[in-house]
Amino acid sequence: MSSRLLKPMSLFLGVVMFLFGFLKFLSPFSGWFDIQIQQSHLPHAAILAGKLTEMLTGLLFLLPWFLKSLKKNRAQVILLACLILFTQMVVAIYVHLQPGVPASVLPLGIKPPIIPITVLVFGLFTASAAWKAEQTDSSAPIR
Repeated sequence: MSSRLLKPMSLFLGVVMFLFGFLKFLSPFSGWFDIQIQQSHLPHAAILAGKLTEMLTGLLFLLPWFLKSLKKNRAQVILLACLILFTQMVVAIYVHLQPGVPASVLPLGIKPPIIPITVLVFGLFTASAAWKAEQTDSSAPIR
């Protein structure tokens, strides 16, 4: 995975994660997300935490490309975003696999965890590109 793919991959993940988190504050997505968390027996605090951390993850993928102060540490910030994304997608896979969570409240009504696995794999590719970029040239900024 080339470092030249890092920017489009992280920008894509940033937009997707920020929008997914933001939409969970709006109806009907808010109600669907509440049901997902409740039916998977996660703590009630996971509702707000899930929404906010998805938005935070999106920002962590986006901001290093737009803030000059983060340019030097761009790869590290993206790796942090990938770590949080990995955790979120593991939880999302868990939620999808819970028998009490109906398909009707899941993204696109798909019960198998296809979407979280796809996002997880994409995040792993992004982490790999960020890691390689960091290792090959830690003194030069990623373009």
